[in-house]
Amino acid sequence: MLQGTGSDVGKSLLVAGLARALTRRGLRVRPFKPQNMSNNAAVTAEGGEIGRAQALQARACGVKPSTDMNPVLLKPQSERGAQVVVEGRVLAAVSARDYQGLKPQLLPRVVESFERLAAQADIVLVEGAGSPAEVNLRADDIANMGFAAAADLPVLLVGDIDRGGVIAALVGTCALLAPDERARIKSYVINKFRGDPRLFDGAIEILKERTGLDCMGVVPFFPAARDLPAEDGVVLDAWERASPPSPTLPLKGGNSVDGGERAEGEIAPPAPRSLRIVVPRLPRIANFDDLDPLAAESGVSVDLIPPGRPLPPADLILLPGSKATLADLAALRHEGWDIDIAAHVRQGGHVLGLCAGYQMLGRRIADPCGCEGPAGAAAGLGLLDIETEIGDEKILAEVRGTELASGLPVRGYEMHLGRTDGPATARPMLRLGEREDGAVSADGRIAGCHLHGLFAADAFRRAFLARLGGAGDAALDYEARVEATLDALAAHLEASLDVNRLLEIARAR
Repeated sequence: MLQGTGSDVGKSLLVAGLARALTRRGLRVRPFKPQNMSNNAAVTAEGGEIGRAQALQARACGVKPSTDMNPVLLKPQSERGAQVVVEGRVLAAVSARDYQGLKPQLLPRVVESFERLAAQADIVLVEGAGSPAEVNLRADDIANMGFAAAADLPVLLVGDIDRGGVIAALVGTCALLAPDERARIKSYVINKFRGDPRLFDGAIEILKERTGLDCMGVVPFFPAARDLPAEDGVVLDAWERASPPSPTLPLKGGNSVDGGERAEGEIAPPAPRSLRIVVPRLPRIANFDDLDPLAAESGVSVDLIPPGRPLPPADLILLPGSKATLADLAALRHEGWDIDIAAHVRQGGHVLGLCAGYQMLGRRIADPCGCEGPAGAAAGLGLLDIETEIGDEKILAEVRGTELASGLPVRGYEMHLGRTDGPATARPMLRLGEREDGAVSADGRIAGCHLHGLFAADAFRRAFLARLGGAGDAALDYEARVEATLDALAAHLEASLDVNRLLEIARAR
């Protein structure tokens, strides 16, 4: 089991890379994460949902993802509450405090999932969540040492040197653990090292003195990790920092407060790119890996705009998925982004909505049963003549189909609540098997659908960018790029970690 000194230390990527490395050695490998918290999820073949990281790790193993790989998934809906998904299906929406009381009931089911996976594998690579040093949450823990004890697992501790303080993090983590938990830690990894690793030799001696542990290896920073689908929302912070400032350009129609437009002002636009796609960062943004294939295009700039900044001029505004549609629609209005979108449309701009973003484009959204938060309803952006009613039936399915405008194949997965209908659906965006999905405005500039992952289809992506006036990279095979990056990550870890020693520890269990 790989546990970390904190969140985002690189556990998910280490498991993926080790999974690919061990699979290439001919072993049957399976990934497992007892409890995950993420609004980036993937659909399994049996129609359940798991964390996106476990889907990538399954891919690294060369197997299809299953709900046993992530038996408990928490999908935050508010600052203090989350939807609890158990074995791929929604169990309940609970507060953080109430979830603590629920965990003892979940541990047996988590162990059962682990045992089913172990029966299929030569080795199971288990990923912890957060840090085992969160001793205030240790009672009834199922994510770190609580699960390690229940399954009798040896532990490899991962520290992230890129954020600083890694020596204190490793020593402090060991110091906070109970003696029996401390005994489970067999070694540690220094991850994301930049520069000459020999400079860390003195620190390894100090860590040996303080913890008694030998180092499994120092892993150099792996820049190509950006080419793999990310799960943790922390990655969005780096994406925002890379986005250029949002210029505010004069808008047509004056700057009347009653008209709802922003104050006029001129700032020079950013350096020109072939295409600029702007995405508002919604508080409960979900499945944001939909953006990855677009960001992989050399001629496309995908700018994630944080709260507090207006949406800049763009070729396309893309509204992403959300775990709390009504709440994120209210947040969008609070930021004034609805004003920016309306101005963008008046000036001939294009808008695309994915899943919840598609639903926001309609005339009305209702959640009468409070499936995604407090019950209620709100007017949508009014750009498509559709209405959505959110219900408790969740659609989870892997699908293939055709984009009707181009006739090109698309594939991906659906993961949404409720039903969307209205006159605009007579002009659907997609045909998925025997049914249609989405809607397109009469002039073709506003469109939306429920399909996640559609931009991974290379031919469709290039055709879509061409309609915006750009050109996709004909040499970019997105799925092959992900596979090549997993292979490179495996080689990277083989070169920097003592993988043979890791296998010895696992086999001694």
